Amino acid sequence: MKKTSYALVVPALLLSVLVVSGCGAFRSKKDWERAQQEAPLEIPPGLDTPSTSAALVIPDVGSGAGAGGADVVAPVSDGFVLADDADAAYRRIGEALSVGDLGSVTAHDDTSHTYQVAVNGGMPTEKPGLFRRMFGGGKNRDADSASSSKSGGGKTRNVVVTINASGNGSEVRAQGDADGVRRVVDALKSRLGAK
Repeated sequence: MKKTSYALVVPALLLSVLVVSGCGAFRSKKDWERAQQEAPLEIPPGLDTPSTSAALVIPDVGSGAGAGGADVVAPVSDGFVLADDADAAYRRIGEALSVGDLGSVTAHDDTSHTYQVAVNGGMPTEKPGLFRRMFGGGKNRDADSASSSKSGGGKTRNVVVTINASGNGSEVRAQGDADGVRRVVDALKSRLGAK
């Protein structure tokens, strides 16, 4: 019985050694083993490389958006052109802003033709969602208006309106909070008939 077990064990052991070794004798050379280093790419004559001197500019300390722990938002500027001279446009804009539905004029400078306007925030107009419409859409309007005024919908936005002479007319520019600038410019365009 021992002879038969050795007769089976020895060939099985040899076969397992061949399998584990990976049969290196049967391997062929791969293309990646025969690869050689190529010359690096060159820029053709007449073409310039882009400047990388300003690629990694490090900003000054305190100039970031979160400086001082408060959110600093860059002022937005927008405007339009009127056919009037600067003095007439300044008076017309003053009359349009005095209506008071946008907000109140907090300051003005007659020599530099500027107005500072505290624009009313207004309530955000949001369409109620599917569940709000299905399950009590509008039953609690007082609570909804109180929560939207707490979320920043009712805050005032400061906008500076500047009138400068430009060719035969005058250029009107509004600068400040993005929503306030948009509301002031839209209202002045519609009231003064500007494009």
